[in-house]
Amino acid sequence: MTGRQGRAFSRRTLIGAGLGAGAAVFAAAGSGAAHAAGAEGPAVAGSARRRGHAFLAAAMDARPELGDIRLTQSYTDQAGLFSTAFTYDNALAVLAHLAVRTRDGERRAVALGDALLYAQIHDPVYDDGRLRQAYNVGPYVFFDGVPQPDGFVRADGTANVGTQFGFTGTAVGDMAWAGIALSALARRTGARRFLAGAVRIGAWIERTGRTDEPLGGYKFGVDGADRKLPFTSTEHNTDLVCLFGRLARLTGDRVWLERQARARAFVRRMWEPTGGFFYTGTNDGVTVNTSPIPEDTQTWTYLALDTRSYARSLDWAADELAVTDHADRPNSTVPAGQTYEGVTFSSASLLADEDAPIAEFQPKPDRNGVWFEGTAHLALALRERGARGDEARAGRLLASAERAQDLLGTGQTVGDRPLPERSGLVSASSPLDTGFGFGYYPYRHTGATAWYLLAATRTNPLRV
Repeated sequence: MTGRQGRAFSRRTLIGAGLGAGAAVFAAAGSGAAHAAGAEGPAVAGSARRRGHAFLAAAMDARPELGDIRLTQSYTDQAGLFSTAFTYDNALAVLAHLAVRTRDGERRAVALGDALLYAQIHDPVYDDGRLRQAYNVGPYVFFDGVPQPDGFVRADGTANVGTQFGFTGTAVGDMAWAGIALSALARRTGARRFLAGAVRIGAWIERTGRTDEPLGGYKFGVDGADRKLPFTSTEHNTDLVCLFGRLARLTGDRVWLERQARARAFVRRMWEPTGGFFYTGTNDGVTVNTSPIPEDTQTWTYLALDTRSYARSLDWAADELAVTDHADRPNSTVPAGQTYEGVTFSSASLLADEDAPIAEFQPKPDRNGVWFEGTAHLALALRERGARGDEARAGRLLASAERAQDLLGTGQTVGDRPLPERSGLVSASSPLDTGFGFGYYPYRHTGATAWYLLAATRTNPLRV
């Protein structure tokens, strides 16, 4: 799984990818103590965390010649997304840098927060508080031979929006995560600029996303042409429960509590009490989409809602989405002798057609490919819940992620620069089909690594 494979889209690319059918479906959419530190004990786990942080640092510092205002490249060069830096991944990087609680981590978090503010203030078209889905952070030559010559800051001072892949829309979920990251910086540093940026994000979401449709909540966002999208996402509204709650606490303005209640009410309407899980959302604001059922709406809801009323969603994710990947699986890219356990992206991932490519230019899927970002979500949520057996199960999941960091994705680069040895988690152990029109692949990934660090340090980024 090295070398160019065409467009290896992440789930955060869907607004810019032409909003085809797949995008529409998605939007509608040992002992406990030993395992707590990883299967091989605290020293090994601590080393794994340091190497995860080293990957985030390397992905952030890959192009020093382009200046200090910079974002972190989301995937290694081999993924075929060049220098794309997704807003969501960079928000997670901020939170992970803060979670390691080192001077270097805080310095990096502040720098990334300032880069998000720069993008907000220096958008090439808009001055309304929005952030785009992704930005370019370095030069490259696109698949069609057309060069993209700039770094994150263009010669005219504007932020370098990811136009060649079409990553120019704005999703409520991406905005919410950026606001969560900025609010965390405001709380840690006391710097008012970070709170001001988070408030602008919240105001944009209120103006753009609020809906009075029967199911309520906040809608998906806008595409690259600034057209509002009709979908409402459980995941996005879960993110808003955190963001609006934080804004209420940091500003003292109770209007944010009303907005938080609206988002929370939508999430609760997506609960399926018989099965013990949350649905993905709605296409039209009236009808609940009942399939596929994704992992993150089970784990993020537990992390954000601060209630045990829906704790069964973790059991649903841990049981119904459990996978074990090894070399004997059809289409697995795991080397012989290695085994990884975790969860996959959604209920549809388990039914993927293993005889057909995930998408044009992409490989065939492995139904048992482990999604390491979601595996980290689940590990953290289990640690938060703390029921009998939760810590041991979370420890096994984290140990699997740490083995992946040691052994998968070797020889990959960022900005053509080698990465520190055994640093960074691949997004998936083998190619997996999400069931929402795109896949995940064995490329080292900022988002997956950041979620691993959050889980390893017991940092709940969705706690108000």
